[in-house]
Amino acid sequence: MKILVIEDEKELREILRTSLVKEAYTVETACDYASALEKISIYEYDCILLDIMLPGGNGLQILDQLKEADKSENVIIISAKDSLDDKLKGLELGADDYLTKPFHIAELNARIKAVLRRKQRDGKNTLEMGNIVLDLSERCLLIGGAQIPLNRKEFDILNYFLLNKNRLVSKNALAEHVWGDNTDQADNLDFIYSQIKNLRKKFLANQATVDFEAVYGIGYKLIEK
Repeated sequence: MKILVIEDEKELREILRTSLVKEAYTVETACDYASALEKISIYEYDCILLDIMLPGGNGLQILDQLKEADKSENVIIISAKDSLDDKLKGLELGADDYLTKPFHIAELNARIKAVLRRKQRDGKNTLEMGNIVLDLSERCLLIGGAQIPLNRKEFDILNYFLLNKNRLVSKNALAEHVWGDNTDQADNLDFIYSQIKNLRKKFLANQATVDFEAVYGIGYKLIEK
């Protein structure tokens, strides 16, 4: 799952990034209005943590942009401004939740998980296709009821494909979603092929009824055989 933290306070931004990475999220950050606007215009995120007061602009302006793009339902506003007007405005613009600083990281994690359940899984904690089940709470894969070990990237890749089953996923989109900002440092995308290859071996060895279909030069589809 890919999260964008839009927060100008450096110490809090790093605390949030570190704690969310420990929760196995892919995390990107923005420290001001301009960089935040650039990121939301280019990339897709599963959840956005949005501060209202930002250098160069207002977080509610960013939320307005997200609403126009039909992306505002995955936003949690995090702000020191405990104002009813701000809360109402944010919710009117489509924000999913509002958390007033200071807050406990555990509470934020709970709010994020609630947003992800509502947005992508209709409240469910599993993703299913054919005879495979991905348990998002336990971060494990079941094939025909048997638990199959996955490393972190394999889990994130399969999670993304199950959210986009039977749809063509480009290598660039997959890299940006699973690896985030670190993708820019890669010379090529061969690491994606390696992870997909490992997943296919596990599917084959455990008689999975799904497989990856390669579309040469573009990406892959997760399909039922």
